[in-house]
Amino acid sequence: MQSRSCRFVLIYAVLVLSLVASSAALPEPQTQATDSQLAARIQRVENGIPPIPLGENEPPLQLNLQDLMKLYKVPGLSVAVIDNFKIAWAKGYGVTEAGMRNPVTVHTLFQAASISKPVTAMGSLYLVEHGKLSLDENVNARLKSWQLPDNDFTKDQKVTLRRLLSHSASLTVHGFPGYEVGKPIPTIVRILDGEPPANTAPVRVDAVPGTKFNYSGGGIVIEQLLITDVTGKPFPQFMRETVLDKIGMTDSTYEQPLPASRASSAATATHPDGASVPGKWHVYPEMAAAGLWTTPTDLAKFAIEVALSKHGKANHVLSQDMTAQMLTPQIPPVGLGPFLGDFKNPEEFGHTGSNEGFRSMLVAFADSGKGLAIMINSDNGQVAMPIVNSVAKEYGWNYTPQPESAGDVLMLIATARGPEAAISRYTAWKKMAPPPYAIDENTLINLGYHFLTPGQTETAIQVFKLEVQDYPKYWNAYDSLGEAYMKAGQKDLAIQNYEKSIELKPDNQSGIDMLKKLKQPN
Repeated sequence: MQSRSCRFVLIYAVLVLSLVASSAALPEPQTQATDSQLAARIQRVENGIPPIPLGENEPPLQLNLQDLMKLYKVPGLSVAVIDNFKIAWAKGYGVTEAGMRNPVTVHTLFQAASISKPVTAMGSLYLVEHGKLSLDENVNARLKSWQLPDNDFTKDQKVTLRRLLSHSASLTVHGFPGYEVGKPIPTIVRILDGEPPANTAPVRVDAVPGTKFNYSGGGIVIEQLLITDVTGKPFPQFMRETVLDKIGMTDSTYEQPLPASRASSAATATHPDGASVPGKWHVYPEMAAAGLWTTPTDLAKFAIEVALSKHGKANHVLSQDMTAQMLTPQIPPVGLGPFLGDFKNPEEFGHTGSNEGFRSMLVAFADSGKGLAIMINSDNGQVAMPIVNSVAKEYGWNYTPQPESAGDVLMLIATARGPEAAISRYTAWKKMAPPPYAIDENTLINLGYHFLTPGQTETAIQVFKLEVQDYPKYWNAYDSLGEAYMKAGQKDLAIQNYEKSIELKPDNQSGIDMLKKLKQPN
């Protein structure tokens, strides 16, 4: 089983850009500096990717943004940088579809994935301010077309909108895989009940609400239904009228499937191996959680609206007081929608996003007016963090650069120098005290899936065997090796490793299901 952190990375991230207080119109980016000054800053950002050490006897790998995209087989990428509550610059890189020539521009649409959630939260909080919803009442009091089943966990504590927005409602279903274009699309009620053609489990309470952080896309689908039930409007229409139009997000829509009139402006989703997703992208009826199509520039407008509204200087959607509540920690590290910085940098807010073939990141600073949005039409979102760190350095953020993870560095080495070089680096790091990167039980898991996903099965088996050797008591080591053996057609070894994973983790349901499948007569 691939680690959850690899599938749905939830680091806070957003971008900040400025709106004039009396209008939702965005100033032209060229007002921030002369053309030559701006070009020089952009070039420094593009060339500011930190070098990657390869070994004692080999010079470090020095890459610029374009090199990074090429190594990771990322067709296209779009960036918007914010400084002093204004768009410093926005730029597209690469192409909208692998193997094609149509360039990415600042108007190219990408799937925002989970960044849909904080934008949706602004719509929900608008309804709270206008008396249509309440943050702290049982959601069943306002739901009309469906009811969340009660159970022993909800006897005393109920699921509320506040808990939905802060992922503290103890609800199941982490995220959504989407639906292939042309395949049946379930209703929201069927998604919530896990009924075909829905491809996820029912959304249910599995612990006492309010007691812990538990990220749940399923909870945001309940939020979507709340909005449509209390307004009587289709969700995309409500969000357009209430949020998108008011802050000038003209290149954005929650419509799913994407209308034909906008499809020509959209980037094509791309697998890690550089191949396009069949049908160009997946469809997400879970619009509030994952369905927003947008651009970095439009996400910047959203972030600026939040930042300026906190200071009483925009407030096109939410009041200063409600914006302050949005940016107040509920269960750390979450506010009412966005993820928040820690005590060292409380002004930071944002989100990340991960849909099939798309990755996105949004980082913003509500008091200093700095930030960044990145959108990528590839599953290889590792290209984002080096760019964030480069922008942070160039624009003087009050920000501790996020260190490269050991897994990401190993994947980059594997891409640039081959799997043997990556395994050799890992082995060398294990002998160091301390190693240059934090290594844990998921480091090799993520590297193994880097090879397994595009079909390099034998290499993946080699990596997972090393994982089992180094972490013999980790259930996911055996689960992952079992999956690799299964894909290699080595049934007996697959069964053996799945059995070991279940022995170590008896509630490993995916392993139980795979074991049943493997033991069925041919």
